[in-house]
Amino acid sequence: MVDKSAVGQEAPPVVMPVERGKIREFARATKSQNPAYLDERAPVSPPTFLTTLSFWMSGEDSPVAKVGLDMKRVLHGGQEYLFHGPPPKAGTELTATTRIDDIYEKDGKRGGTMTFVVAVTEFRDERGQLVAEARSTAIETGRAPEEAK
Repeated sequence: MVDKSAVGQEAPPVVMPVERGKIREFARATKSQNPAYLDERAPVSPPTFLTTLSFWMSGEDSPVAKVGLDMKRVLHGGQEYLFHGPPPKAGTELTATTRIDDIYEKDGKRGGTMTFVVAVTEFRDERGQLVAEARSTAIETGRAPEEAK
């Protein structure tokens, strides 16, 4: 059962260094040929690089994990990024804080009621300036896939 009282809950801050080598690895993994990611001394990070925050977080600290979703029935419903200036460059140290922004339900056609959990992560630089926000949506289907037939 999903705990709707989780709206507003916040995870402990996570420090995420933006590293030149990791930007390059990410760009290569995503098949980018953009020299701004590959050849610069202090490359700018690709917009979706912020997804790598998950490598810096522990699962038990995630507020989404505390909502009580049945992971056998969870789908990734979407990801979007909002930048408040240029994407961070190598050498920047970001502090990320994730909170549950919304939990709501919709009737599904085949899988019963779907529960949507929206998490927002704020990324701040060393001065505390808001650099970017990531909004992620997880969807729990009403029934497991084998039950939805």
